[in-house]
Amino acid sequence: MASNQNNNLMIISSSRIILPDSTEPTPGTIEIDKSTGKIIKIHPYKLSINDYNEEQFLDVGNNVVMPGVIDAHVHLNEPGRTQWEGFETGTKAAAAGGVTTVIDMPLNSIPPTTSVSNLQEKINAARGKCWVDVGFFGGVIPGNQDELVPLIKAGVKGFKGFLIDSGVDEFPRVNEQDVRKAFEKLQGQDSFLMFHAEMEGSNTNILETESKEYYEQIPPNNYEKFLLSRPQSLELNAISLIIDLTKQYKNNVKTHIVHLSASDAIPLIQQAKSDGINLTVETCFHYLCLSSEKIPNGKTEFKCCPPIREESNREKLWQALLDGTIDYVVSDHSPCTADLKKFDDKEEERDFIKAWGGISTLQFGLPVLWTEAKNRGVSFKQLSTWLSKNTSKQVGLHDRKGEIKVGFDADFVIWDPEEKFEVTSELIHFKNKVTPYLGNTIFGVVHKSIIRGNIVYDKSNGGLIKIPCGELLV
Repeated sequence: MASNQNNNLMIISSSRIILPDSTEPTPGTIEIDKSTGKIIKIHPYKLSINDYNEEQFLDVGNNVVMPGVIDAHVHLNEPGRTQWEGFETGTKAAAAGGVTTVIDMPLNSIPPTTSVSNLQEKINAARGKCWVDVGFFGGVIPGNQDELVPLIKAGVKGFKGFLIDSGVDEFPRVNEQDVRKAFEKLQGQDSFLMFHAEMEGSNTNILETESKEYYEQIPPNNYEKFLLSRPQSLELNAISLIIDLTKQYKNNVKTHIVHLSASDAIPLIQQAKSDGINLTVETCFHYLCLSSEKIPNGKTEFKCCPPIREESNREKLWQALLDGTIDYVVSDHSPCTADLKKFDDKEEERDFIKAWGGISTLQFGLPVLWTEAKNRGVSFKQLSTWLSKNTSKQVGLHDRKGEIKVGFDADFVIWDPEEKFEVTSELIHFKNKVTPYLGNTIFGVVHKSIIRGNIVYDKSNGGLIKIPCGELLV
């Protein structure tokens, strides 16, 4: 006879749960109140199904129970470019990959999230279409500084600006004066400024090591041509400016570098952090798991900005992540239609310079990173810190998400780190099935994704649920 008859209970029992106060996975049983979506009790041991109603009890055996992944850099593109991605397809992909919260970037939707009215359009487009919880970033563009504080009050989690051409006309780059105006408006606000940190400058040499004649001889379908066009000095220029401005404004505005790819900037960032500069840094799955030497000719699905760089650069990024210089890892899921990747052309004719720069990873970030990380001795606790705890802190959700604690949202990814699978088109839930990971075999099969006590993805029971239950975090 079951001893607990509360019909609102959900029970998860596992031999491997990632808890905040434990360095290794530990056996445990989690009690969830489904009426509130909150964790109400954590037992430091596995309980038996005999202690509960059978329909309440979920014994996941030796699968890892980890806080749901919080991806704080996702382009969902709706409204306006919904043919690229949308709330439905993007959040379904997230749920299938163990991502329980995404934060949507202010571009490439039309309109961009640069005013309260534009944010409202975004919210209206998202309602009823989200399989996971969704928050929003605002944008900084020339002339919209008076919109920033109202956007904070409307619920955006932070602001992003570009110091180089963004690739879309409706989201122009900002210059130093625009950035100063944003700093002035955000003084004392509970928010932060993010930057796509590439910027041209007097020290920028597009061809840092090669001659112009050599560059012009490289065929356009060769990745090296694109890589030489986006040197590390672009990132160094931008990061130097951001650090200097953060100093000038006496750390009254927190700043953040998105998608760091240039290892040359690591000493600069380390010094800034050592000096107490209010700066955080992210990198992406693709910078940690891919290298330029292995990108075949014509494979424009590998193009992103900043670019995937050399193997030696990748190793230095890993070291910076492991030593805490880089705070967390995100997807920068930036999809587009196949024609914008020049897939209509033969591979030998695809032009890396002209192709859209963005990589689709949202559904596969956890296993892609784990496949690389497990060979480096990375613990599940480190993985969870990079993918959940630190991202939740960044976007102000650390009082309810990112860790398995009593009182927190019951957001989990339940996965088997020893099981492997092949990335196939049939598995992909994001709208345009263009990704550099297609055909790869990777470790880490997601079995269930749970959001506030709701199973939204169950591999053994048909995959995604039929009706979305994601909330908008505004």
